[in-house]
Amino acid sequence: MTLRIDISGLPSERLRFAASPLAELTAMLHVLAEPGHHPQLAGWAGDVWTGLRPELAERLREAEFLWRSSQADFLIPARPRPTLAEELDDVDRIDDERYVTAALVTTCGSNRVHFGMPSPLTDATARERALDLAQSRGALQEAFAERLLADPAAVRARVRDTLEQCAEAFFDATWAGVAVRLATDLRLKNDLLRRQGIGAALASVSDAVTLAPDGDCIIVDKLQDKATAAHGAGVTFIPSVFGRPHLVAVHAPGWQPVVQYPVGEPGPAEPVSLETVTLRLEALAHPVRLRLLRTLARSPQTNRELAYAWDLTPPEVSRHLAVLRRAGLLTAQRHGRYVRYTLDLPALTALGSDLLGAVLR
Repeated sequence: MTLRIDISGLPSERLRFAASPLAELTAMLHVLAEPGHHPQLAGWAGDVWTGLRPELAERLREAEFLWRSSQADFLIPARPRPTLAEELDDVDRIDDERYVTAALVTTCGSNRVHFGMPSPLTDATARERALDLAQSRGALQEAFAERLLADPAAVRARVRDTLEQCAEAFFDATWAGVAVRLATDLRLKNDLLRRQGIGAALASVSDAVTLAPDGDCIIVDKLQDKATAAHGAGVTFIPSVFGRPHLVAVHAPGWQPVVQYPVGEPGPAEPVSLETVTLRLEALAHPVRLRLLRTLARSPQTNRELAYAWDLTPPEVSRHLAVLRRAGLLTAQRHGRYVRYTLDLPALTALGSDLLGAVLR
């Protein structure tokens, strides 16, 4: 499952790496709404919630649908600016139709809602459908959708004011430290893009972002099958410290493709691909392969030793071992005439976190 971004004929300069204060604030708001996704930031989130004025805390809960499960497209700028105020000015220039549609998609459920024409702003039937979907998700969602459809200008002004209050309360101070890490990452990405091209730059973003062999498509490893095109406007990649482990992608019709990616931390390896996680889960789904792994967890074994231990034929064992090796769960080492297989315990141990990372991407 992938998001495919068509970049055929796109000049390399139309692929941009840039930091965005608004996108990073959105990532912080997601952490505050879903601290379980970001255990490494639990202390920061707790301190922020403790220090928030009750009115601002209530405002964040009131509008959390814009950044909790997915981020509204207008919160991930295609053309990042140096300051949050400039980016909020750009959001103000978006017409009500696009703003309201993006807000309703996140409020009503991003994976199953697509608002087109007629618009819920002007069509009673479309409006009722939007309100029904919002109601099915909860009373807060329904109330937010009602206000948004009744008076978009008032809701837009309130959302901007809330974000500006966040800047004063916690974002400005946090951004001062985050910006240094983002600038360091951007120097690396832009240098790779200039010297080695798009493929090298994408490879440095994440193992989950690759360039298709023909060079005409960027492939983002996501739990969805979607496609968009970057013709004309290009593609923007935005680094994030607070977004880890998520890869956020803007791909809706009418919006320029944007990918917000997590800045790597020293030490831990890059997350494995969804394909690898799938291979490992499929490999572990077979009871015979689980028995073989159980034996290998105790000590390295040869094919014949495993066959004898589980009353199997050597060809049967070979087929199962081949599946486990393709999934990266075994290593093999030759000793004279014999090949001994060993369980890759770190790979098996990491499967839980790898699965979580793949799901959260």
